[in-house]
Amino acid sequence: MLTSLSIIFLLGLTLGSIFNKLKLPSLLGMIITGMVLSPYALNLLDPTILGISADLRQLALIIILTRAGLSLDINDLKKVGRPAILMCFVPACFEILGVVLIAPRVLGITVLDAAIMGSVLAAVSPAVVVPRMIKIMEEGYGKERSIPQLILAGATVDDVFVIVLFTAFTSLATGGAFTTSALLQIPISIFLGIIVGVLLGTILIVFFKRFHMRDSVKIIIILSLSGLLIELQNILNGIVPISGLLAIMSMGVTIYKKYNILAHRLQAKYSKLWVAAEVLLFVLVGATVDLNYAIGAGLYSIIIVLGALLFRMIGVYVSLLKTKLTNRERLFCILAYTPKATVQAAIGAIPLSMGLESGQQILTVAVLSILITAPFGAVCIDRLYPKLLDKVIVSHKLH
Repeated sequence: MLTSLSIIFLLGLTLGSIFNKLKLPSLLGMIITGMVLSPYALNLLDPTILGISADLRQLALIIILTRAGLSLDINDLKKVGRPAILMCFVPACFEILGVVLIAPRVLGITVLDAAIMGSVLAAVSPAVVVPRMIKIMEEGYGKERSIPQLILAGATVDDVFVIVLFTAFTSLATGGAFTTSALLQIPISIFLGIIVGVLLGTILIVFFKRFHMRDSVKIIIILSLSGLLIELQNILNGIVPISGLLAIMSMGVTIYKKYNILAHRLQAKYSKLWVAAEVLLFVLVGATVDLNYAIGAGLYSIIIVLGALLFRMIGVYVSLLKTKLTNRERLFCILAYTPKATVQAAIGAIPLSMGLESGQQILTVAVLSILITAPFGAVCIDRLYPKLLDKVIVSHKLH
């Protein structure tokens, strides 16, 4: 296991650096590292690492979402208003609709299987989007209309919405019923996640002000509580829906709002943690990709991925109607909302493991969506944000 971790970090950092030098996203080098090391290629990873891969990817996601919360000013989000809410579900709905319209005609699958496929594809990747939005916020681009904040918040809630729909569709496919209570889980999960995060963030602020300790210890406490929030979500699954990831981000937002000076100090430490977490996350995402599926996918599967992406872009455009955003800013939002990776790697194989007839096709399309959209979205964000967004000088006010 230690050997595998050493190879992951050394090769991941090396390829990431090479791609960076080539003016390409480093994450692309990391994903390729995972594909090369995976059981489907050179098979150099210890089975123990692969066995806990999902947990390690979850930990990396926790780190970046906490860092996002510690950077997010809720007042900026309030300024955005209606579009922030629409971005949480409208683009995903458009994308699912696109797959439902295209997949049965192209692949000959049922409408329900197409809806499951759409829900697998529809989640945007916080791991790709969030660190880039934080960087853009720190550099002061898009600040006047809070564009990175809009995308950052939407990308997190979007995942909750899509995963609940995926669960409902797969339940229907295995003989269950698509009920109103299943749809009600979405707002309840979001609301409870935010409430729990705010409460926990408030308690932490009181605790940290009362008991003096090093910031490194505070990081360990916050990370531990974040892990427990994910476990709480798992324990309450099927009883009370709650989004652990939203709770984690809300906890960070609360610390930023009520204890700003601490938030800025913790941001710096989380940025250092992300250096290692990013390598681990994207290499392990790459390790889930079976190139045999992608190579044998054929033109039809690629058409579905690209068609779904087009519908998602239309959904983003609709969400931004009647806003003060310029055409350049709208274009940036459309392109920034395209990357897929983490959710597709996590749930892409579930329909196949459930024995669904179209499980193999769903997994193939999920793999293709990672290979096509993660580099496309990352390149678009990295290359275009200085050209499409206006820059405002940022001055950090510490309270």
